[in-house]
Amino acid sequence: MPRTPSEYSVHLMIEGGIREEVRFPTIQEFQKWYSGELVPKSASDDFISVPIKNIQGEYMVVRPSRIVAIRVEPVFSSSVERF
Repeated sequence: MPRTPSEYSVHLMIEGGIREEVRFPTIQEFQKWYSGELVPKSASDDFISVPIKNIQGEYMVVRPSRIVAIRVEPVFSSSVERF
């Protein structure tokens, strides 16, 4: 039986070596933000909002043309934390 991720950690690699991590509760929410916000404005220097899950109502803004890579990682909750 396959495990189901509790959330998805999205790592944004931004020009200049900056790395930011945001979390989405489901892969569908990430895909909705990605296809609705990021892809249509991918060459733009205008800021777009990146939702931050940890604090509701708080947002990060980024220039889509400066994002050089995105890594999406499933996060599985368990009773044992491993570092």
